[in-house]
Amino acid sequence: MAKYRIVHTNFWNNPIISEEMSPEDKYFYLYLLTNPNTTQIGIYKITKKQMAFDLGYSIESVHSLMERFTLHYKLIRYNPETRELAIKNWGKDNLNRSGKPVMDCIYSELKEVEDPSLIQYVAESIQKQEIRTLFESFCVREENGFDHDRREQDEINTYNTEYGEIDDTLLPRYTIGGQKEKQKEKEKQKQKQQQKQQQKAFQPNRENPREIENLSQRHQSMEENKEIIEYWDSNGFDVTNVNAKQLLLSWINDSSFLQPKEVILKAMNIAFANSKRCFSYVVGILINWVNESLLNLEEIDSYHGNPSLAQKNQGNQLILEELLQVDLNTV
Repeated sequence: MAKYRIVHTNFWNNPIISEEMSPEDKYFYLYLLTNPNTTQIGIYKITKKQMAFDLGYSIESVHSLMERFTLHYKLIRYNPETRELAIKNWGKDNLNRSGKPVMDCIYSELKEVEDPSLIQYVAESIQKQEIRTLFESFCVREENGFDHDRREQDEINTYNTEYGEIDDTLLPRYTIGGQKEKQKEKEKQKQKQQQKQQQKAFQPNRENPREIENLSQRHQSMEENKEIIEYWDSNGFDVTNVNAKQLLLSWINDSSFLQPKEVILKAMNIAFANSKRCFSYVVGILINWVNESLLNLEEIDSYHGNPSLAQKNQGNQLILEELLQVDLNTV
């Protein structure tokens, strides 16, 4: 079944949109509200590279727009680690109807959200109390731990959508029962919260494993970035071309390579050996490997060891380089 996103006519009456936003900003905001990744809850996964591809913008333009909408307009939040984007006023504009199919659809989508702070962010603008309570219950569950048996029971009771995707703008209204069960669940959650606070008092120095993992990942990413930048600067590439470096580093997180740092260094090494020390040549190599589904160094080395494939690769490389020189002539 088709999926629709409704934009109300009062969208254009918002003073921020009508007086502050440029035409580019309005276009970008409409994209955030209606792109195929959007969900019923206003929180969805999307990469900046996907935005750039869909809109026909450069990565730098998307970075600039995201920063403007996050820091200046304060209309969205984005978690670069989970690639999740949340729209602040989504609840006010789109979550005004309840009913069992709607509530079950919201429930199933909230379960998939990795960053619970985004759930709280969207919940603040929801005016319908029943829906807002459901959002806030996921924030509590994330903080206090959710009873595994209860989760399984809720999943069993979730609205069956095996007959296809719900058209979430045409869902009928039904009544949600089980208010007593909800009250009991709230009491259980309150007791668990009190127990957790008591345990925390006796273990004040206990570290959060998830936070440690995130710090480790950020440290590893910084080390990978440093190694690529050092190779770029010390092997005759354009040291002053900061934009080229940033675009190259984006391949670490937004590519399908299994060993992104090693693959990027391999491509730079080939460019260096061929005296083609420029960004377009390196990216041309990376794009060609992606097109050939070469995702690690072993596959790449095997590919280049085949004379016929290597000749094909050289021809593709020249075409890609010419195209990139035209599209990235400012890099």
